[in-house]
Amino acid sequence: MSDAVTPRRIRVTINGISHERSVEPRLSLADFLRHELLLTGTHVGCEHGVCGACSVVVDGVPARACLMLAVQADGAEVETVEGLAAADGSLHPLQEAFREHHGLQCGFCTPGMLMTLKALLQDQPDADEAAIREAISGNICRCTGYQGIVDAALDAAAQLRGRA
Repeated sequence: MSDAVTPRRIRVTINGISHERSVEPRLSLADFLRHELLLTGTHVGCEHGVCGACSVVVDGVPARACLMLAVQADGAEVETVEGLAAADGSLHPLQEAFREHHGLQCGFCTPGMLMTLKALLQDQPDADEAAIREAISGNICRCTGYQGIVDAALDAAAQLRGRA
């Protein structure tokens, strides 16, 4: 077997849980999450990094899971949409705000939007509308017109700041 297809052992923490697996070097992080770990909340749209549907947070930074290889996540902490809600099932303020402000319709882009915004609000708790629009500019949504998403992000930011 050539080195290009020899499985590599990786250890990655996903939503606080450590996983160790042997993966092919060419396996995308999105496919690893979806097919190896059965975390199907990370959606694969364009497979070119353009749509943002596959966005996850890797070591605190938004990343396109369709462009990142699973082996590149070795040793990293990855957050997916499945990790947003609390252990008791209560929704994250972003999820609540999306529901409240009609920030989703079909839901396909929602996981990527949520993870992009989670990273933004962790980094910039006082993010304003311009910062929010800039952050989600790489996430395509064909249903909402973005205003509900922006309103939800502003509301969630205020809620999160109130908790601090």
